[in-house]
Amino acid sequence: MTEGGEHGRDVTTRVAGDPDGRTSIDHVSEAEDAAAGAGLPNYRLSALIIASALFMENLDATVLTTALPTMARDFGVRAPEMSVTVTAYLIALAVFVPVSGYMADRFGARNVFRAALLLFMGGSLACAVSPSLLAIAAARFVQGMGGAMMVPVGRLVLLRTVPKHDMVAAMAWLLMPGLIGTITGPPVGGFIVTYLQWRWIFWINLPIGLLGIVLVSRFIGDLREEGTRPFDLTGFLLSAGALGLLMFGFELAGPAGEPRLGWGAIAAGAGLAALYLRHADRTPHPILDLTLLRIRTFRLATIGGSLTRILHGAQPFLLALLFQLGFGLSAAQSGMVTFAAAVGTFAMKSLVKPILRVTGFRNGLTLMGVLGGSAYAMGGLFRPGWPLPAMFCMLVVAGFFTSFQFTAYNTIAYDEVPRGRMSSATSLYSTLQQITLSLGVCLAATILHVGSAAQGRVTPSLANFSVAFWAVAAVGLCSIFANRRFPSDAGMEMSGAGRRPAA
Repeated sequence: MTEGGEHGRDVTTRVAGDPDGRTSIDHVSEAEDAAAGAGLPNYRLSALIIASALFMENLDATVLTTALPTMARDFGVRAPEMSVTVTAYLIALAVFVPVSGYMADRFGARNVFRAALLLFMGGSLACAVSPSLLAIAAARFVQGMGGAMMVPVGRLVLLRTVPKHDMVAAMAWLLMPGLIGTITGPPVGGFIVTYLQWRWIFWINLPIGLLGIVLVSRFIGDLREEGTRPFDLTGFLLSAGALGLLMFGFELAGPAGEPRLGWGAIAAGAGLAALYLRHADRTPHPILDLTLLRIRTFRLATIGGSLTRILHGAQPFLLALLFQLGFGLSAAQSGMVTFAAAVGTFAMKSLVKPILRVTGFRNGLTLMGVLGGSAYAMGGLFRPGWPLPAMFCMLVVAGFFTSFQFTAYNTIAYDEVPRGRMSSATSLYSTLQQITLSLGVCLAATILHVGSAAQGRVTPSLANFSVAFWAVAAVGLCSIFANRRFPSDAGMEMSGAGRRPAA
């Protein structure tokens, strides 16, 4: 809760920590919150420096997808086998994201961020010279280890250095370069595969990463927490096993994978997750601190954001299959339509804070949740007779509304999190992001598989796609129930709508 004071020096009363960091009350002034960032450039430059990592990750992922058939020919394998390069990266993310917060507290955010960039660059170099599918899968795992640290630690730097009233704009600036990477990935990938060689996909990461290291060393402070908690080795092993098996299972559960093996991995992962929950309840410093979910705004942002990400994760998968299998479009034509959502996302970023200033987080998230979910549900009505520009425009609108939700969730989640628990919060939130995005693909694939099997078809029908679109849209629309439970004044200082009244 924030109490008003003179000259903008509001005092925030936070549930922070006694020895286990959970119960005592710590009074931290806004000026003290910003002190860690003394000497930093303005938040836009800080966010853009950190976002170089996100740009590199997203560009790499979208370019790689374009090049997989060509890579398969070079390695002498079938194209579906190349999915291991994607799976290896996602498993590494799931396993190592939970340790990102501890590493930042123990070794300093700047040092960990630089090390993560170096690790990603090393993995990229290994990918570029890989002689076989097994070698490039191992190299992609190394890339994933670096990627697991970069974005959560970068977000942590912003949370510890940017004043609350600038946080919405800072998060928007953080996400924009990643969107540029997503938008430019398909044409860049097509150019590289056509005129150069696929290995250049990984070579281009080296100068980007090197520039990021130089800028981080020059402008980002050495932020760390004093008296860091002990490392939870048992929790790491249990969470790594659970998350790795869940991600692996989600990848295999689709009709193009091995559904039986996939569901077996999901069941095993769920079993380890249950063991982790028991362990976390008995240890004072779990690697994934689930007691953070007792903080109302963090819990609601996690629930609403997870439901929205299930929808967002499923849509690219469904759209790509619909346009290629249902409409008979080429991969290039399909890609030009499906990246429309990224265009809408980019267009919204500069408007998030002005909208929040008028609506507040609760009303803004509720309104945009309804509009975004409804716009994506329109995909269930797409048919071959629709003009491509009409479908493109509809997806731009859907991306526009969904972008607001992600920026708002990524901001309001940390509104009431005590400073000493920020690293744990970013680790938990980032882990759940990865799980729910993959869960969206798994859900969509399962609906298509069950629907086509019930009709005795090998490929899904247009009706099957409609059911899948409407089902995942319904999941996303359920975020409304979480959104309406936010306090009316939640995130007031972050949105710029005003100050919370004195308690």
